[in-house]
Amino acid sequence: MGSKSESRRNAPDKHNWHAADIEDTLKELDVRKENGLTDDEAQARLKHYGPNQLRVSESRPWWRILLGQFHSIVIYLLGGAAVLAFATGRLPEGFAVLAVLLVNTAIGFFSEWKAVRSMAALRRLGEHMTRVRREGREREIAASEIVPGDIVLLEAGDLVPADLRLLEAEHLRVNEAPLTGESVPVSKLTDALAVDTDLADRNNMLYKGTSIADGTAVGAAAATGSETELGRVSALAESAEGTVTPLQQRLDQLGRRLAVLTIFIAIVVAAVGFLVREQEAALVIETALALGVAAIPEGLPIVATIALARGMYLMAARNALVNQLTAVETLGATRVIFSDKTGTLTENRMRLQKIITPTGELVLGENETGEALADKEGIRRALEVGVLCNGASLDQQQGEDNPRGDPTEVALLKGGKDLGLERESLLEERPEVRVEQFEPRLKKMATFHRDDGQFYVAVKGAPEAVLEVCSEIVTEDTTEALDDETRQQWIERANQLAGEGLRLLAMAEKRTDTEDADPYKGLCFLGLAGLLDPPRENVKEAIDICQAAGIRVEMVTGDQVETATAIARAVGIVGGKDDPETVSMLGRDIGSPDDIDEDQQEKIYHANIFARVSPEQKLDLVSIYQNRGEIVAMTGDGVNDAPALKKADIGIAMGKRGTEAAKQVADMVLKDDAFETIVAAVRQGRVIFGNIRKSVVFMLTTNVAEVLAVAVAIGVGWPLPLLPLQILYLNVLTDVFPALALGLGPASGNEMEEPPRSPRESVLTRAHWMEISGFAAILAVCVLSALLLGEHWLGLTELEAVTVSFLTLAFGKLWFTFVLRSPKSPILLNEITRNPWVWGALALCIALLAAAAYLPVLSDLLRTQPLGWQPWLLILAMSVIPLLAGQIVREIQRRRMSE
Repeated sequence: MGSKSESRRNAPDKHNWHAADIEDTLKELDVRKENGLTDDEAQARLKHYGPNQLRVSESRPWWRILLGQFHSIVIYLLGGAAVLAFATGRLPEGFAVLAVLLVNTAIGFFSEWKAVRSMAALRRLGEHMTRVRREGREREIAASEIVPGDIVLLEAGDLVPADLRLLEAEHLRVNEAPLTGESVPVSKLTDALAVDTDLADRNNMLYKGTSIADGTAVGAAAATGSETELGRVSALAESAEGTVTPLQQRLDQLGRRLAVLTIFIAIVVAAVGFLVREQEAALVIETALALGVAAIPEGLPIVATIALARGMYLMAARNALVNQLTAVETLGATRVIFSDKTGTLTENRMRLQKIITPTGELVLGENETGEALADKEGIRRALEVGVLCNGASLDQQQGEDNPRGDPTEVALLKGGKDLGLERESLLEERPEVRVEQFEPRLKKMATFHRDDGQFYVAVKGAPEAVLEVCSEIVTEDTTEALDDETRQQWIERANQLAGEGLRLLAMAEKRTDTEDADPYKGLCFLGLAGLLDPPRENVKEAIDICQAAGIRVEMVTGDQVETATAIARAVGIVGGKDDPETVSMLGRDIGSPDDIDEDQQEKIYHANIFARVSPEQKLDLVSIYQNRGEIVAMTGDGVNDAPALKKADIGIAMGKRGTEAAKQVADMVLKDDAFETIVAAVRQGRVIFGNIRKSVVFMLTTNVAEVLAVAVAIGVGWPLPLLPLQILYLNVLTDVFPALALGLGPASGNEMEEPPRSPRESVLTRAHWMEISGFAAILAVCVLSALLLGEHWLGLTELEAVTVSFLTLAFGKLWFTFVLRSPKSPILLNEITRNPWVWGALALCIALLAAAAYLPVLSDLLRTQPLGWQPWLLILAMSVIPLLAGQIVREIQRRRMSE
C-alpha cells in the first residue's frame, strides 16, 4: 500500500474534497473505509506530512518588549543629548537625561508586559484524543497523530481533529461557529457538492476545530495540520500585518519635526557662536546642549505612557481589557466598527418568539406564564409537539437549568416550561416509545408516544418539508383537508417570517394504532414556531450613540443574510424594512482589495450588512476600508476572526465565549461580551486623546519659550537665561507633573457628541501651533525681561539674574496650566480648576522650585542663588503676564462662540 500511495502523497493538499464522491475520495487517499490505514502506512504519512498541529508563531520575548520602548524619535533625541553631555564631561546633565530614559522605559515595559501574545491557543485545539480505524480495528490515538487517509470516528461532544470528507453521517449536526460564524449547528450529508460551494455550505465536510453537536460520523482525513481550513486561518493571522496606531503615527511625526527643529537651531546657534561672536567652544557646546534639551519635550513619553496606562485601568474597570497601551487612544479615533452578530449584538441563545397557528398567534415575552395558553387550545397543541418531539434536555443543577442539545430544541423546552408545559410532565401522560431522529435529507423528526391505547405521533421540521406530508390542518373546532392553495399560503407565511430573522419550525401530529406506522404520512398541520437569537439589552442605545458620534457600525457575520438583516434592523444598524439605506452584501461579492474597481469599492462602502463572510473576506474587508483611510475596529470571537482582528486598527475579542486564538491576537478583550462596553471604551479613548493633546500643547508652549529665550540671548550676546541642567529640571519635573495632571483629567461629558477626528489630523493642528507660538513668544519675552531687569534694575549678579529668569519661566509654566481650559468654559469654574490632579501638581511643583532655590545641594547642582523679596516680586509679576494674556484670549474666543 505504501508504494501505491507515493504518487498521491501531495494530492490532498489543495483538493476540492467536497466536490468528490465517496468512492473517488477513498481512491485518492488510497485507503479502504472498512480497514483504514496500516500502521506502517500511517507512520510513513506522518513522517511525510508531519504532526497534525498548527504552526505557532513565537511569543514576543521580554527583551523585544523592552527594546520596543526605545522606538521613538523623542527617545533618540534624548539619547543623543545624553551622549553629548557625557562626551563633553557634563556628567550631571548626562545622568539626568539618562534617568528620564530609564523611567519612561520602566513604565512602558511593565504596562505592556501582559501584552505578550501568540497563536499558541490554536495548537490547544489539537491537544485531545480521537478514535480512528486502523488495520481493521478501532483504536484511540492523539489527534496530533492523525494523517491524511485516516478513517476517523466521531460522536456527539467530540472535537473534529482534522478536515474530514464525510463517509457516513447519522443524524449529524455540527457546531461550526468557531470557523464559519454559523450561529446554530449545521446538518451534514455525504453527497458530493459543486466545486464552487462556499465554505459555510459544504455540508459533506467536517473541519478541524469544530465540534459534533448531535449524531455520529465516519470521515476520511483529507487534510491535517497547516493544510486544514483552521491552518489556513492560522497562517492568515500570522501573516496579517498589524497596523501602527494613530497616536504612534502622530507622536512619531511630531518627534521628527522636533528633531529637524532641534538640529536646525543647534546648527544656527553654533554657526553664530563660532563665526560671528567667536565664542569659546565650551560655551557653544553648552548653548547647543541647552537648546537641544529645551526643544525636546522630555516628559512627553512619560505623560503619554501614564495617561494611556490609566486609560487601561479605567477600561478594565468597565470590562474592557486592553493589551497594548496605544490601543487605548486608537479607540477614540475609530470611524468604523465591524461587529459580529452572535453574542455581540445578540444574546447568543435561541428563544421562542412566536407561535403561529391557524387558530391564533402568541408572541412570547420575558414574563409569559401558563395563563397565556388557558384559552388557546390550538397554540397549546402546537407547543406540546415542540416539547415532546425534542432531543434536548434542561437538566437541573443547583436549582438552575443546565441545557444540553440543539439550541433550537432547548429554546422550545424553555418556552414550554415558561408556559407551564414541562417535558417530564407531558412524558408522564404520554410515554415516549419510538424516536425518528432528525434526518437532514427529510428535514424533520418524529416521536411516538403511548396515548389511551393508541400512539400519538409528534412531528416537527422545516415548514416546507412538514407541510408537504400534511393532509389536514387544524381549525377552531375540528380539522379540515389541507389543499394546495392553503399549503402554499403557509409556505409563503413561513418565508415572510424567515425574512424577519426568525428560525421557523413547523409542527404536526396524528394518531395511529400501531407503533410501526410511517410517521410522515397523514399528518395534521398545527402551526409554526418562530425562534430568534434576540438582541442584547441596551445594544440599540449603544449603537445610536455611535451613530450620533459619527461612527459607522456595520454587521459582519457568517450567518444567513435574512437573519443578519433582521437583527441589524432590531438593533438600529439599519432602519425599517423599506429603508433604502439598508444594503446587504454576501462575502463572496467583496473581492480582493488589490483587484476591485471604484464601482465595487463604492458598493462596499455603502453596504452595512455583510453576510456569509469567510476569514479571508473579513481580512479583505478590513484592508479595503483601511486603504480608504478609515480607522477600523473589528469584533470577533472565533478562530475564523483571528486574521481580521490582527489586521484591524483595533481588534476586539469576546472574553466569555471567545476562543483563545481570538483573544491572543486582539488589542482589547471584552469581559462581558457587550457592545456597550465598546462604546464606553471609545468614549474613554476620545477623552485620553483630548487630554494628551492638552499636555502636548502645555509642554511645547513652554519648551518653545525656552528655545526662543536661549536663542535670542545667544544671538544678541546676553547671558544664557537658562542653563542646560535647569532646563532639564523644569522639563522633567515642573513640566511633567502639570502635564500629567492635564493628561489624567476627567471627561467633559460631550465626547460622543462630536464626529471622529480625521485619520490625517495631527496631534497638533495649525491652530494649535499658532497658539503655541503666540503664548511661547509672550513667555519668552517675560523671561528675558526678568533677566535684564534683575541684572540692570535690581543690580543682581549674573547667577542671581539667571535664577530670576529660571524661576520666572518655572512659575509662568505653572500658571499657564489654567490657560488650557476650553474656550466654552467659564474663567473660574472649568475642567482645569475642577481637576484635583492639577492642584496637587501645582503644590508639588512649587515645593520643588523652592527646593531648587534654597536647598544647598540642589541649588549648587543647578547653579541657582537665594533671592530676596524684590526679585521674588519681579518673578511673580513677570510670570503672571502670560496667564493674564491667555485668559483674555480665551474670553474673546468664548464670546465669539456664544454669538
